[in-house]
Amino acid sequence: MWSPSELSEADFRHLHRHLRAKAPGGASRRGALARITGEQVLAAVREVRTGRTVSLAAPVDTRGGPDNADPARHRLTAPADGHPGSRGLEFARDRFAMNVHGDVDSHLDALCHVVYDGTLHGGLPAADALSPDGASALSVDLASDGIVGRGVLLDIPRLHGVPWLEPGTPVKTEDLVAAEARQGVRVGRGDILLVRVGHRRRREELGPWDVAGARAGLHPTALEFLAERQVAVLGGDGNNDTAPSAVPGVAFPVHVLAVHAMGLHLLDYLRFEDLAPLCAEAGRWSFLCVIAPLRLPKATGSPVNPLAIL
Repeated sequence: MWSPSELSEADFRHLHRHLRAKAPGGASRRGALARITGEQVLAAVREVRTGRTVSLAAPVDTRGGPDNADPARHRLTAPADGHPGSRGLEFARDRFAMNVHGDVDSHLDALCHVVYDGTLHGGLPAADALSPDGASALSVDLASDGIVGRGVLLDIPRLHGVPWLEPGTPVKTEDLVAAEARQGVRVGRGDILLVRVGHRRRREELGPWDVAGARAGLHPTALEFLAERQVAVLGGDGNNDTAPSAVPGVAFPVHVLAVHAMGLHLLDYLRFEDLAPLCAEAGRWSFLCVIAPLRLPKATGSPVNPLAIL
């Protein structure tokens, strides 16, 4: 139905309507998180074999760079001069500030993050929900009790025998299906789908680059795979969108389709370089996944340190 490379605006809007119609409950205010039931959490717990925990987050980066124009800031606020005394009681204290939706640090996108045609997920008018004080609806507070479920990692560079996908490479539905077959795993209802494109490994080995101009990610049509399998959360080691965009005039089509149309919370700029080798060694690509965003009632997102428990 759609071109394998570039989509016209009309094709994109058609795809948006198609995926929106498949979203849980139509205008469900929990979005796709409604697909994770208590039974599925218990089943995910049974994925644990060794009890080993692995972080899926990158260390917070306080250095500026071509992909980090507004880096996180961290400083010691006490002792006042940075040098503790030799007697008595003192406390070391610090302060941390972060651009949550940057292009380096691991974070969760809430359902209020994407405004498209003046609306949020479920057709909620953005003007009714967003103000300088924050988001009165669809904020990250929807996930305040955490997101716990079965995580599935699909390693696309491993499928193609390369360490990473070069910037600009789109991951298509056929790549996801082939990775499932190669890895012996199947993505299912309520899963937390994690797609590795090798962004972190490339950055660590070759250094940062301007990811606004070129990055690997999902092709918009790959979101049909997620809708068919009824996943609950999507995460990637890039920001899930490919650059340049496959849709002229829409810079982040995957964000629009995933968050706005499908009600998926997105995990951007994760790190899978510790998890992927363990999965390959064990021959198991599914695990218990625990995501705990900060309690930020009106925020559009949160820094996160997701954990895989193997």
